[in-house]
Amino acid sequence: MTIPAPSPSEPPHPLDSGSEAQYEIDKLMALHPKGFDLSLERITRLLERLGNPHERLPPAIHVAGTNGKGSCAAVSRALLEADGKSVHVHTSPHLVRWHERFRLGSKDGPGQIVDDAVLADAVRRVADANGGEMITVFEILTAVMFVLFSEHPADVAIVEVGLGGRFDATNVIKSPAVSVIMPIGLDHEAYLGDRIELIAMEKAGIMKPGVPVVIGYQENEVAREVLTDTAERRGCPMAVYGQDFFAFEEHGRMVFQSQAGLMDLPLPKLAGRHQLSNAAAALAAVATAGFEIQQETAERAMAEIIWPARMQRLTEGPFPALLPAGSELWLDGGHNPHAAMMVAETLAGMQDRMERPLFLIAGMLNTKDTDGYFGAFEGMVRHVFTVPITDSDAGVDPEGLAESAGRAGLTAQPMKSVEEVLRLLGEGWNRLEPAPRVLIGGSLYLAGEVLGDNGTPPQ
Repeated sequence: MTIPAPSPSEPPHPLDSGSEAQYEIDKLMALHPKGFDLSLERITRLLERLGNPHERLPPAIHVAGTNGKGSCAAVSRALLEADGKSVHVHTSPHLVRWHERFRLGSKDGPGQIVDDAVLADAVRRVADANGGEMITVFEILTAVMFVLFSEHPADVAIVEVGLGGRFDATNVIKSPAVSVIMPIGLDHEAYLGDRIELIAMEKAGIMKPGVPVVIGYQENEVAREVLTDTAERRGCPMAVYGQDFFAFEEHGRMVFQSQAGLMDLPLPKLAGRHQLSNAAAALAAVATAGFEIQQETAERAMAEIIWPARMQRLTEGPFPALLPAGSELWLDGGHNPHAAMMVAETLAGMQDRMERPLFLIAGMLNTKDTDGYFGAFEGMVRHVFTVPITDSDAGVDPEGLAESAGRAGLTAQPMKSVEEVLRLLGEGWNRLEPAPRVLIGGSLYLAGEVLGDNGTPPQ
């Protein structure tokens, strides 16, 4: 059954003007249903026609979870590239351009986002192989990923699950080097179920019999039990956060402890205390996959992690310049209550939080728990500005979103755009007050719009 997606096709951003790959993907978006096919039948059929490229991947790190998948992928990539490995990376969704989903490894340095012509050619070949049969665009693009990763040599592939796990199109990988399950919370309930154990079961679906699994930090004990029970039934050697490995901050550094011993490392270049456990899961995953990372290599890697729109501070481009001098502008794509709590905790831990007033600019999709998201910021935010998401028909109307913020105990007002809010704050700010801290959050779609309009897309 194909379930409608929370967003229709995304119009090409000005940054994609003249993109050959964008043109090919737009044709697919017009032809195929916008949704997720929660089965593996169509992707399996298509891959067979393509010669089963998913069976010719380098060793794969397969990552599922509600939150932290991208951070785990980013840290794993940094660790492996610092060790001189060439690393393919598949992530979704993209923020500004479709190309971001496919990063190809290189022997000559860090991997690069796929070239436009290379991506366009792969999309055409996969579409031709499908022959116009019923399929979703995500499945086609997953097949594109397998084609690209099989045709370009690399030492390792990091593959992030798109939705759930058991029936996600990436789950045709038969024998990954390691399966990784990051923190699980309520999200995508319409697709995965409205109870944490149901969601955990879907995520656990990427575990393969006998294949090692790394289970990251799980706040919910029920989720943890589902994951460990599944691993035991399938005979998967396990490394479990809090049992077999963990991390903590000490004297401004990260201490990682596993059965192999201790590592004293710099804090990961990702804002938020929760990133310690995410980085720990990546360290465990890379080791479990068979890659031995030395202390010196891990030290370099922690300073080289890049993961846009996850508590990313914007310092360049026109948007930061609209705010009063000395302001801080942060961007985060987290869109569920658990992610919001992590962001709120990060903001609460900033040294000058009692001095700087905090403002929230929020845009969200109607598939998300908006009340739960805003509830994480109660007592912290001076005021909320709600904005539309122009790249999705599923965006919550700013008026309705402001009402949701009000139900969570926050004062809020609807606005037309992020730029309008930043101009309002910049032009009307009382210079006798400390410069504000501004967070833009609530949706990866909104984060992508901001990065595109600010001229700072992922590289």
